Amino acid sequence: MARRFRVSSPARGPAAVVRALTVPDLVVLSLLAERPMHGYEVVAELERRQIHDWAGVSRPQVYYSLEKLQRLGLLRPGADDEPAAGPERRVLTTTAAGRARLADALERDDWTTQRERPAFLTWMALSWLARPGVFASHLQRRQAFLREEIAREKRTLRAVEEEVGHPYHEAVWMITLMIGQFERELRWIDKVRREAGRRAPAKNPLNGRFTDLSVAPAARGTVRRAP
Repeated sequence: MARRFRVSSPARGPAAVVRALTVPDLVVLSLLAERPMHGYEVVAELERRQIHDWAGVSRPQVYYSLEKLQRLGLLRPGADDEPAAGPERRVLTTTAAGRARLADALERDDWTTQRERPAFLTWMALSWLARPGVFASHLQRRQAFLREEIAREKRTLRAVEEEVGHPYHEAVWMITLMIGQFERELRWIDKVRREAGRRAPAKNPLNGRFTDLSVAPAARGTVRRAP
């Protein structure tokens, strides 16, 4: 579910929830601040920019945001608007109020103080219960996926650099960050694979802070770790 950002009003209750801006709202506001577009074009441009790699925004959410932001006065019809063409073809642009709300949202601390919870990290925490062979095979599968993603992101990076014409652009920074994170995870998995044969439960489960989930049953001899 999209995160809600209360960016200007301290009001509470249903009306405040309606006025709250979600991540899809902010993405739509940002895109229409670049230039006026109609709904179909917004969806197509977000897909071209591979929105699913950096924000959870679906096609229905785009159209809901377009309607909501117009009601709030944060979007208005553009100069080339043709209402008769239908909602998907109605050209919209961000208003001054919309730019102000977007700027307010971008000042929030929430953007810089959150941690991701990757599914692979959750799997790693629970993997001591996996059947024999699954731990090793999943590490290999993850590495294959990461290599594919690195290759894809490098292709995207080349296309972005060609489009923007210089390396000092947020898209370039975002993609190089993703590539760096994937490459670092690849090296980390190599290390885990080398050390997997020495995996063992915590030695001091009652005295330490950082104990794994397998401590109690493993200590009782009821769970056997898979290699």
